[in-house]
Amino acid sequence: MDGSPSAAGPAGPGSPDHEDGSRRGPAHGVLSGLSLRVRYLVRRAEHAPPPPGPFRPGFWRSPLRGPWLTSVFGLVLLIGIPLMFVTGMLSYASYNPDLGRLNDQTPGKGVLGFYLFAWPTHPYWLYRLTQGVHVTLGVVLVPVLLAKLWSVIPKLFTWPPARSLAHALERLSLLLLVGGVIFEFVTGIFNIQLFYVFPGSFYTLHFYGAWVFIAAFVVHVCLKVGRMVGALRSRSLMAELRTPLARTRPEPPDPDGLVPADPAPPTMTRRGVLAMVGGGSLLLLLVTAGQSIGGLLRNTALLAPHNREPGSGPNGFQINKTAASVGVTPAHVGPDWRLEIHGAGPAHVFTRAQLLAMPQHTASLPIACVEGWSTTDQLWSGLRLADLAALAGLPDAGSVLVESVQPPGPYASVLLRGNQIRDPRSLLALRVNGADLSLDHGFPARIIVPANPGVNNTKWVRRLTFRSWP
Repeated sequence: MDGSPSAAGPAGPGSPDHEDGSRRGPAHGVLSGLSLRVRYLVRRAEHAPPPPGPFRPGFWRSPLRGPWLTSVFGLVLLIGIPLMFVTGMLSYASYNPDLGRLNDQTPGKGVLGFYLFAWPTHPYWLYRLTQGVHVTLGVVLVPVLLAKLWSVIPKLFTWPPARSLAHALERLSLLLLVGGVIFEFVTGIFNIQLFYVFPGSFYTLHFYGAWVFIAAFVVHVCLKVGRMVGALRSRSLMAELRTPLARTRPEPPDPDGLVPADPAPPTMTRRGVLAMVGGGSLLLLLVTAGQSIGGLLRNTALLAPHNREPGSGPNGFQINKTAASVGVTPAHVGPDWRLEIHGAGPAHVFTRAQLLAMPQHTASLPIACVEGWSTTDQLWSGLRLADLAALAGLPDAGSVLVESVQPPGPYASVLLRGNQIRDPRSLLALRVNGADLSLDHGFPARIIVPANPGVNNTKWVRRLTFRSWP
C-alpha cells in the first residue's frame, strides 16, 4: 500500500495539497524559494571556516564587553537621540518650508512633512533654545555613540552573516542603524564646523538621512528594549563604580555573543570606561555649549567657528556670512540703493533717509543660526513689518517675500508668514545698538524677526512684496 500512487506519487489535481498550493499562489512560491536559497547559503557558510581577522571568534577579547555595559550606553542614547530628532524636526519647521520652495531646501518631502506648523514668534528665544540643544547634544553624544559602537562591534562581524531570512532582515536593520547614525553625526558635525563638502544640499541629505535612521532606530529599540532592561537589572551601577581592577570580571555568556569566549585579562575597569566616556562628553559640552548659552561660557566655545572675537563697538557681534562671501559690495548698497514695497496698491520706493525719517521702533532680539551659535540680545531699531504691510495696503498680509541685493543663491530671498509680520518686534532694521548697521550686518536694511533662524533674517533687503495668502 505504501508504494501505491495514492500514497507515494505526486498529488493529483483534486488532492488537498494541490488545492492548498493553488490558494497560496505565486507570491508564496517566491518567498519559499528565497527562504530555501537563504538556508542553502547559510549551510554552506556554517561549514566553511570564517574569514581571517574580525570574523574569527577569538579576535574580540575585551573582558569589559557585555550586555550590561552596552545597555548603559544604549540607555543614554535612548534618551538623547529622540530629543535630537525632535529638535532637528523643529529646526526644519522653523524655516516655514510649506510657504514655498524659497524656504524649502528639501523639495519632495511628501508625507514626511506631515507635522509642519506655523512657526511661532513667542518666546523670542525659541529657535535659539531648540537649535542650541540639537547641536550641543549632537556633539556631546559623540563619545557615547563611539563607546556604544565599540561595545557591539563583534555583532557586526558575526559568522555566518545571516542564519535565516529573519536574521538577514535584522542584520539589514542593523546596517541601516549603524550607517544612518554615522551619516547623521558626521554630516551634522561637518556642517557646524563649516566643512561644506556635501554632494548636494546639507538640508536635504540630513533631513532624509534622519528619517531613515530614526526608522531603523525604532525597529532596533523594539527588538532590544527587553534585553536592555534585563541587562541593566542584572548588576548594580553603584557596585560597578566601586569595583577595582583586581575584581573586574567578564559578564556571564550572553545569547548575543557580546561577551568573548576567551577574554583577555582586564586592563581597565568598567568604572574607568564610564569615566572616560563621561569625561569626553563633559569636555565637549564645555567647548561647545557656550556658543548657545553665552555669558562667560562663550569664551570656552573653542569648537564654534563663529565664536571667534567679532570685534568691538555696536556691530561687534557674530556674523554668519560676510558681505564679501556672498558677493555684496558697497556699490550694491550705495546712494542709489532703494527699498521697494509692493502690495495691493501702487508700489512705494524709499531712500534710506526717508526710511529713517519714519517713526522708528526697537526690539531686543538675538540672532541664532543652524550651526548652533547665537548672539546675545542686540537692540535693533527700524520699521515694523506690520506698519509696512499696512502701507502696502495689506494690514492682514498672509506672507511677505523678502528679496536681497545679494546675487541669486540660497536664502537670497525668503518668505515670512503672517504671524511673523504682525509681531510688533518684527522689524526692517536700519540700526543696531544705536549705530547704523555695518555692511556685514546687512546695511542699509535687514530683517529681524523673533525666534527666526538667522538665515531667514535677510540682510541687504531691496524689495518687500506683501501677499494676502500664506
